[in-house]
Amino acid sequence: QVQVTESGGGLVETGGSLTLTCTTSGLTFGDHAMGWFRQGPGKEREGVSCISWSGGHTYYSDSVKGRFIVSRQNAKNTLYLQMNDLKPDDTAMYICAAHAGLYCSRSWWEDFDSWGQGTQVTVSS
Repeated sequence: QVQVTESGGGLVETGGSLTLTCTTSGLTFGDHAMGWFRQGPGKEREGVSCISWSGGHTYYSDSVKGRFIVSRQNAKNTLYLQMNDLKPDDTAMYICAAHAGLYCSRSWWEDFDSWGQGTQVTVSS
């Protein structure tokens, strides 16, 4: 059974930083691209970032590009999302997901098939 678990969320002030962590079990972590998504209050879920199996290819939504950095350590089955210069609009439940394949899809927010429950990030103004 595949399990995806996020951690590291919390309350942070505008302009602050936070790093989220995602671990998996029940799948071979290095065989999957991984992604971060978020769902804010009253909003639809949106893709934040995708990283290929080796970390050699990364993609970001326009809203976080230049502020967020996705990375992974396959030896530790761990995915990270470093979030800098946080804004109130970044307030959301952040959800980690495993992609069906090694590389992010052409529409990089698609084709994820294992999802975590999420970790809450709240940015105060």
